[in-house]
Amino acid sequence: MELSVPKSSLEKVVILGGGFAGIELAKKLSSKKYQVVLIDKNNYHQFQPLFYQVATAGLEPSAISFPFRKLFQKNKNVHFRMAKIDGVDIANQEVHTDIGSIKYDKLVIAIGATTNFYGNAEIEKNVLPIKSTSEALAVRNSLFQTLEQALTETNRDKRKTLLTIAIVGGGPTGVEVSGSLADMRRLIFPKDYPELDFTEMDIYLIDGGDRLLGGMKEHASTKSKEYLEKLGIKLIQQCHVTSYDGEKLVLSNGKTILCHTVIWGAGVKPNTIKGLDQDSILPNGRMKVNAFNQLENETSIFALGDVALMEGDELFPKGHPQVAQVAIQQATLLAKNLNKKHPSEWKKFTYKDLGSMATVGRNLAVVEFPKMKFAGFFAWCIWMFVHLISLIGTKNKIQTFLNWVWNYFTYDQSLRLIISPKQKEKKE
Repeated sequence: MELSVPKSSLEKVVILGGGFAGIELAKKLSSKKYQVVLIDKNNYHQFQPLFYQVATAGLEPSAISFPFRKLFQKNKNVHFRMAKIDGVDIANQEVHTDIGSIKYDKLVIAIGATTNFYGNAEIEKNVLPIKSTSEALAVRNSLFQTLEQALTETNRDKRKTLLTIAIVGGGPTGVEVSGSLADMRRLIFPKDYPELDFTEMDIYLIDGGDRLLGGMKEHASTKSKEYLEKLGIKLIQQCHVTSYDGEKLVLSNGKTILCHTVIWGAGVKPNTIKGLDQDSILPNGRMKVNAFNQLENETSIFALGDVALMEGDELFPKGHPQVAQVAIQQATLLAKNLNKKHPSEWKKFTYKDLGSMATVGRNLAVVEFPKMKFAGFFAWCIWMFVHLISLIGTKNKIQTFLNWVWNYFTYDQSLRLIISPKQKEKKE
């Protein structure tokens, strides 16, 4: 079956994935030169840096999501199709999806990354990942369902287990979730659940590295650790999770933690796609690309963002970090190159590191720019401003800003809803 799109005499660029790279490329490709078909399993773009705020009831899912069809309403050369990608047929230049196949002249793979459970099926089954809007909402539901359960639990040990939360991974996600939960334990939960004693709530942050925020410099690691310890987070470093059965969390140092909630932010791995030349796929799952983001041995297939690994950069000899700025910059340059008349005019990609940042809690953040660094309240303000202007859609910006202002002055939010999808009744 053929995936239907309007007929066109223009070259057809098929983009797989509507993350930062996919939408940036689709917006900037010339409407006079290309017909663009964007394919994604969801009908909306997700702003990943704020997943943790949905998970901790700081924002509604709609505030960090934006419909593709609305985004490209004025881009008449861009056509969106919601579909799951089954694979690629390189010989026939086709992409196969669950709703049909589509021919391409140029194919751009920007399917991003997913949670890495390091092959442990038991952990994957029992922990809460946080790599999508739906997963963030599931974390929110689970947190408040567990509190409701703790409220009626009369056995003290069982109640303690219900109130104990472990976050795995000391990167930005783990640090931000930990700080947010610490603020909620202090400011929000006691108001909503006055019958519970939140001195019984322990929040652990478990990291396999020797310092938090390993992708940032020592200053950020030291300050984030200092802030989290002040917030009462129990840090366990240079230690890995070996198993978790839904109640008992076992660590590589032999320690056991009884907890009902484990939020997993310990790593990512590239999403995969069938049909590609396996010689271009590295052992870590990333796709080897040249300086123009072309897949190895292919002139019409490109890979961007988290799935791509470009060797040879003096500052990043082992490949660029899997962060949004890399994806956006690669997409921007690829659009410029494709819009030129001939490949001989193309420019090679060079990543410009604009800095890194992470929030650790109310009034607390760490920010690193190439020539300066900040920590504390001012860094927190910078973090909020950068993330606010990066959101897609004026309504989302306003909604998020108002939520943050209201929460800052009232120490409260009205978003602590348990919203679970209705299950269809089975017919007898």
